[in-house]
Amino acid sequence: MTALPSPGAPSRRAAAAPRHAAAVEEQRVWIGFGGRADLPWQRLLRPGFRHCFAAIADAGGWTVLDPLSGRLVVARLDLPAGFDLPAFYRRAGLRVLGPFTPAAPRPALLPALRPLTCVGLCRAVLGAGAPWALTPRGLFRALNAREQEFILDSALNPG
Repeated sequence: MTALPSPGAPSRRAAAAPRHAAAVEEQRVWIGFGGRADLPWQRLLRPGFRHCFAAIADAGGWTVLDPLSGRLVVARLDLPAGFDLPAFYRRAGLRVLGPFTPAAPRPALLPALRPLTCVGLCRAVLGAGAPWALTPRGLFRALNAREQEFILDSALNPG
């Protein structure tokens, strides 16, 4: 049985909100794209963009979110401090974009009623500002355009 908070005491939700928001600000997200077709329907997607996943770096290390067919794999990787996971994925032949900072959490007016796909999971990790896309190639193009726009803005407006 849990005790009710005393009148005037902050609720658990209110007390947890600042910690949660701070944790999101400390995270950096990379989105990886791969091209192998493990299922017959994936052959309809563009080679090199048949799957995507998210790698999240925080103060404690790396977490990988990989939605596979019928299962979501969440793995906290035991890697040495300073390990460059995006470079490892690039050497393995994957395309990797990032780092991105996840958007701050915001309440949803309506629940999202769509199937869990690799693209949907990556968009959910990025948050409210994620580009709308249906396929890994569409997500790659939208994120790559955003990354190029940021690089161009940084070069034109230093400091």
